[in-house]
Amino acid sequence: MEWLIASVIAVMTGCGVYLTLRARTFPVVLGLTMLAYAVNVFLFAMGRLQVGFPAVIDPAAAGYTDPLPQALVLTAIVIAFGMTAFLIVLALKARSELGNDHVDGLHRSEDERKATRHNTKTDSERSES
Repeated sequence: MEWLIASVIAVMTGCGVYLTLRARTFPVVLGLTMLAYAVNVFLFAMGRLQVGFPAVIDPAAAGYTDPLPQALVLTAIVIAFGMTAFLIVLALKARSELGNDHVDGLHRSEDERKATRHNTKTDSERSES
């Protein structure tokens, strides 16, 4: 069971890092969300999950589960939801202001795009002749 949870955490972390390094804003938002999920699963797993025990100390119970990791994960879920909502609004605003969804925020005018295309064609024509 430990290998399964460790593998899930590793896959979610790897996917999160890969998506965070993309050039578009939507994959970056998904990557940060995946990283938040990976951290939540990691925190939850570090709490030594026990099945069938109450989360509150009861004198009649044989044992109890530590409620601190559960509280930390619940708080982290709320924070991750707020962060994701903020990033989506920020990405939508950047898209409307710049006209594209690149992370670097480059905003090229139509003249610059035409000049870049013209220079690229000229260089390729030079190499062919």
